[in-house]
Amino acid sequence: MKDIALHDAYIDAAPPQFRAVLGELRAHLARALPDAEEVMRYDMPGFEIDGTIIAGYAAFSKQCGLYLDPAAIKAHAGEIAALNLKATKTGITFSPSRPIGGELIEKLAVSSRRAKGL
Repeated sequence: MKDIALHDAYIDAAPPQFRAVLGELRAHLARALPDAEEVMRYDMPGFEIDGTIIAGYAAFSKQCGLYLDPAAIKAHAGEIAALNLKATKTGITFSPSRPIGGELIEKLAVSSRRAKGL
């Protein structure tokens, strides 16, 4: 079942300063993963293909996060660092004033999918 309404509700419930950037993040993920299903897992919106989460996103009190396969983050570590974004093994955090660019979001999503063999 698609959880599109739950993604909408998640974004609407996020702090006001994050809503636009979350909407853009969602749109770029949807564009990069057109056959993915929008799902909610662990109280977080995500994009799933064949039962496997390819990408997820979240809002916190001071930042947002994009969560992907570790290989995707590693493959684009230079681009992430060039934007002065904080990356962990499985995620990238950012603020509305310094969001991840759409092109990089889409590259990361495709890399995450490829790393999961889908």
